[in-house]
Amino acid sequence: MKYTLDKSIPNIKKHSPKKLHKPQSESTQNIQEKRWSINDFEVGRALGKGKFGRVYLAREKRTGYIVALKVLHKRELANAKIEKQLRREIEIQSHLRHGNIIRLYGYFYDSKCVYLIIEYAANGELYKKLQQEGHFSEEQASKYIKQMATALLYLHKRNVIHRDIKPENLLLGYNGELKIGDFGWSVHSSNSSRRRTLCGTLDYLPPEMVEGKDHSAAVDIWSLGVLCYEFLVGTPPFEAPERDTYRRIAKVDLRIPNTISPEAKDLIKRLLQHDPEKRLPLSKVLTHPWIVKYNLPS
Repeated sequence: MKYTLDKSIPNIKKHSPKKLHKPQSESTQNIQEKRWSINDFEVGRALGKGKFGRVYLAREKRTGYIVALKVLHKRELANAKIEKQLRREIEIQSHLRHGNIIRLYGYFYDSKCVYLIIEYAANGELYKKLQQEGHFSEEQASKYIKQMATALLYLHKRNVIHRDIKPENLLLGYNGELKIGDFGWSVHSSNSSRRRTLCGTLDYLPPEMVEGKDHSAAVDIWSLGVLCYEFLVGTPPFEAPERDTYRRIAKVDLRIPNTISPEAKDLIKRLLQHDPEKRLPLSKVLTHPWIVKYNLPS
C-alpha cells in the first residue's frame, strides 16, 4: 500500500503510542517477547537504507498509527557479529522516554529478519537539511544544541552513554524538533568495567578514544562540541586525511573561523577540552550565554 506524507501526518497526533506497544518493565522480559508480525503492518515507501537493512514508513493496521519499520537481515547481523550489540540497543532504547529521543516501541522477528518498530520522524534526517543549507544560522544551531544537551543530560542521568553523536544519527520530528536516533553504539555506564572500545565516527572521536585510553560519558560532551562546530561551519573541526585527523584530535588542533560569534566560539572551546574532566557539564551548557541568547522563555 502506498500513502503520502501529508495523509499520514494527522495519524501521528490522532493515535496514542500506548495503543501500539505493551508498557515496558525494567526487565528485558517484555523486550524479548514476540508480539508482532509483519502482517500487522501496511508497509509503504523506504525512508532510508543502512548497512544491514532498510527503514520503511508503515501503518499499524489495527490503530492506523504511523511508525517507521527498521528491517534488519539476520544473516548480515550474524556475519558482522553484532547480534549482542543489537540486543543492547533494543534494551536501552526501549526504556527511553524523551521528546528529543526517537522512541522504540517494540520489535519482532521471523526466519530471515528482525523488525524494529520505531517512532516516525516526519521531517526526516537532519544531515540532509545540513547538506542542503551548507550550515545553520547561530540561532538555529543554538536551538538544536540546547535540545541535544537536554537529551544527553537525560541519557547520562540514566547511566546511558550514546557514543555516536553525529548529524547522520539525528532526525527531525513533526514540529522540527531534533531527535536522537541510532543507539547502536550506546552502553550503560553504571557498571564498573573500564571502557576502551574504539567506536563511533572518526571526525567525532574524542582524544581519549584516539589515544586508546578509558572513556566515560564525557565522550558525548566532546561530540556535542564537534556537532556545534559542524552546525555553524558545515564541516567537522578536525576534518583531514585519516592520519591527520587522529593527530589533530589528539592535539585539539582547533581552528574556528572568524565568522563565528565570540559566544559560540567560547562554548565550542569549553566543550572541546582534551581533559574529559574539564569539559563543560551539560547542565552548564544549558545556561551558557550563547544558548540562553537564542532560547529565551516564550
